[in-house]
Amino acid sequence: MPSFYIIFLFIGLPLNALAFVTFTCKIREKKPAVIYMTHLACVDLLFTLLLPLKIHYQMNASDWVFGEAACRLITAAYYCYMYCSILLMMCTSLDRLLAVAFPIPSLSWRSARKATYICVLVWLLSLAGTVPLLTITQTFKIKDVGVTCHDVLYQKEMYMYLFSFLSSFYFFLPLVVTLVSYTTIIYVLTNKPDHLASSSSGMERRAVIMAIAVLSVFVMCFAPTNIILFYHCVSLTTGGSTEGQYYVIALCLGSASVFLDPLLYYYGSSQCREKISSLIWWRKPKNPTTLSNT
Repeated sequence: MPSFYIIFLFIGLPLNALAFVTFTCKIREKKPAVIYMTHLACVDLLFTLLLPLKIHYQMNASDWVFGEAACRLITAAYYCYMYCSILLMMCTSLDRLLAVAFPIPSLSWRSARKATYICVLVWLLSLAGTVPLLTITQTFKIKDVGVTCHDVLYQKEMYMYLFSFLSSFYFFLPLVVTLVSYTTIIYVLTNKPDHLASSSSGMERRAVIMAIAVLSVFVMCFAPTNIILFYHCVSLTTGGSTEGQYYVIALCLGSASVFLDPLLYYYGSSQCREKISSLIWWRKPKNPTTLSNT
C-alpha cells in the first residue's frame, strides 16, 4: 500500500502545483469556475504535502512514531481535504448548471466575488465538520503491531453520530446535487434548437467528460470511505462491525483524487486548457477575450 501513496505524491504534487500556479498567476480573468478549481487545487496541494507522513507510517509496518498530536492532525486533514473537495466539486457543478441552463439570469450570481465568498464558506464548513476529530484519540497500541493511527474504527455512540452526520451532509447530499446538476446540463445541451446544436456539440462533449470525471472521483475515491463509515455507524446499533480492514483500503482510495482532480481542472475551464496547452506545447496562448466563458 505505501507504493500507492508514493504514486499519489509524485504524480499529484507536480500536477496540482502546476494547476495552482496556472490558476493564480497565468489566468488574469478569474471566472467562478477558475476560482472553485483554484481552491480545489490548493486543497489537493496541501494534503499532498502531508502524504510523506502516511508513506512513512505504511513503510514502518503501520507503526506510528510521530505522536498522538500528529496523528490527529493528519486524520482531520484527510477528512477536511475530502469534504472540502466534495463541496467544491458540487459548487462547480452548480456553477456550470447556471451557466448552461440560465446563462443570462445567472450573470449577476456568477461573479468572482460571490464565488470567493462561497469558497470561504466551503472551507469553514469543512473545518467545522472535521475539528471534532482533533479531540478524539486516534492512536491505539496493538500487541505485536505497534501504534496504529486511525486504522481502528470507533465503537462509541458519539462517534456514530459524528460520522453519520459527516457522511450524510458532506458526501451523500453533495453527490445527489452533483448528479442532478450534470444530468440537467447534458439534457439541456442535447435538447437545444437545431440552429444552436452545432455550436453546443463541443460543450456537450466536454460536459459529458466532466460528468464522468467528477462521478469517477466520487465513486472511486470518496464513496468507499463514506459508505463504510455509514455502514459502520449503522452496524454499531445492531451489535458491532468487522469492516476495519476495508476501511484502511478505502482511506488509500480517498487519497487518489489528488491526481484525478487535474482532469477536472483541464475539462472544467477553457482558460485552464488554453494556458496548460500553451505551457506544454510552447505556443503562444490565445487572446483572453477569445476564450470561452466556461
